[in-house]
This record gives sequence, C-alpha cells and structure tokens, in this order.
Amino acid sequence: MSKILVTGGLGFIGSTAIKMILSKTHDEVLNIDKHSYASMPEALDLVESSSRYSFLKIDIGQYELTKKVIADYVPDVILHLAAESHVDNSINSPKEFIESNIIGTYNLLQATNELWTDKDRLNKKFIHVSTDEVYGSLEQNEAPFTESAKYSPNSPYSASKASSDMLARAWYKTFGIPVIITNCSNNYGPWQFPEKLIPVVIKKALNHEKIPIYGDGLNIRDWLFVEDHAAALINIYQNGEAGEKYNIGGNNEISNLDLVEKICAILDEVSPSINIPKYSQLISFVRDRPGHDLRYAIDATKIAKELNFIPSIEIDAGLMKTVQWYVKNKDWLNQKSS
Repeated sequence: MSKILVTGGLGFIGSTAIKMILSKTHDEVLNIDKHSYASMPEALDLVESSSRYSFLKIDIGQYELTKKVIADYVPDVILHLAAESHVDNSINSPKEFIESNIIGTYNLLQATNELWTDKDRLNKKFIHVSTDEVYGSLEQNEAPFTESAKYSPNSPYSASKASSDMLARAWYKTFGIPVIITNCSNNYGPWQFPEKLIPVVIKKALNHEKIPIYGDGLNIRDWLFVEDHAAALINIYQNGEAGEKYNIGGNNEISNLDLVEKICAILDEVSPSINIPKYSQLISFVRDRPGHDLRYAIDATKIAKELNFIPSIEIDAGLMKTVQWYVKNKDWLNQKSS
C-alpha cells in the first residue's frame, strides 16, 4: 500500500483520480485542495467514509503549510493536479494563474527538496500533471505533439503550465527530485465544472439557450475521457520512471463544431425537446477567443509502448455517458452554472 498525496483533489480530474485510486488499488489518499469556486466536494461524497481517504483544506500557495503537510503525511507519491485551468479566466485574470500554477508548483517542489532524503529520491515519485497546450498550436496537416515537441504556449494559462513544467524538470535535473511530467489532451466526462465546452453546451441546450461556438468552430482538439486519464495517472505512478515525460491522449481528434453537433444529436436522442425540432438549431457563432489555438493533437505512442496504456473509451461512447450523466444531474449543472 502506498500513500498518495493528491493536490487539487476536489477538481474534475483530481476527484476522478481519487475515486479510481480507492476503487482499483489498496493505496490511501490525502486530498489537499484550497476549495475554490470550481471545487466539487460532492463528487467525493461516496468516498468520504473510506478509512483510506482524508481531506485537508490547504492552499499550496502557502509554503510553510504545504511543507508541513508533506512532512506530516510522508507520502510515497505526490500527484500534483492543483491548477487554475480555464483559458478564458486566464485571459481576464492572469495573476491568479501565475500564483497558483507557478508559485504553487514551486512550493511543492521546494518542500520535497527540503524534506526528501537521498533514499526518498530513489523510492518516491512526484507526478506533475500538465496539458498539451504548452506545445502551442498545430496546423491541420502537422504531426501530433510528441514528448520532445518544443514549447510554444499562446495563452496565459498555457504559459503558466509551461513554466511549471520547466520548474518540475529543473528540480529533477538539479536536485534529483523524482519528477514525472504528464501532458494530457482535453478531458471530458461527468462532474466537469460547467465553464468548459462540453458541459456548457449541454447546459445551454437543455435550457434552450444559444450555444456559443468561437469563430468558425473549426478548431480541433483531441478529447480524453477523464476515467482514461485517471487510469493513466495510476499506471504512471505505479510503473513510470523518474525523469520521464508522458503524453496522454484520447486518440479522438474532432473540430469544436463537429463535437457540438454530436452532443446535440445525443441530446435529441436521450432528452428530446418538445419546443424545438433539434438542439443543433441553437448553435450560434461568436467572436473568436484571443490567441485561440487552431489544433491540438497528442502522439501517445510512448505511454502505449513503455507502460502499455491505451485509452479504452472512444469519443461516441464517452459523449453518450457524459451527456446522460448531465441530463440526470441537470439541477446540479444549473446550480453550478449560476
């Protein structure tokens, strides 16, 4: 049994990872989270009674408190997921992203550097979870990003994550902190806070509001079902090697417009409207977002070959599961959106 310290465990990916760790392994989890506007403690209601789960309200921006938690808990693995992640918010309020994503990551790295002995650095792991957005934008015919792709972030969010990646790499190279960096594509699934594209689309459609799509809707993303991401992270902390970097993708490239049309078609099937013939007629094109990257695509060959990880959920099945969950939890969706 390993002791896993999860940062940001009240978030979308973090809560999913915690539930999977507790259900698929014998490991115990300490979840630390500052409990921000996007936190969802209700996602963990079913695990709160587990003897292998505990929670502390901690802001990793506070160095001494962060260090004390690590010293007291003595984790075998730090699974670092805490981050501000909404690109639109980073454009409007970039300072919060610098403080959380860069300073918070520094605090964790430096605390481990002060606390972990040489033996610890051989036996422990620090998993730094990042995004494919650090690589920048691809043209339509360019090969997907590999782990060796150059960094070229285009938003305050991706710049803050690229900076934190570089810190993690430097603390491995300079101090021997057993860091593993992961870069994932767009996540989706149940319990995603309704500021991201898929839950926004579902919420707007169910409420018969206009569904906004930036620009012409032809921007392409690779979509990764959140449970596949959680499974990959468990695989990495169990089998990954310190100093390595792994891209985690869903092998599901699709344009924003095609994605929204798929969601609308699923809603037509599972929750047909009595007011309009098709939800797709609610689609409305709006002014494009500043610095909107054209395409992200992940080459996940390395994790498939080295760790035998391949995502199991195709986009159509994942979207069906996601839409059905939000339809069933419409009250929660509207409450979180208010």
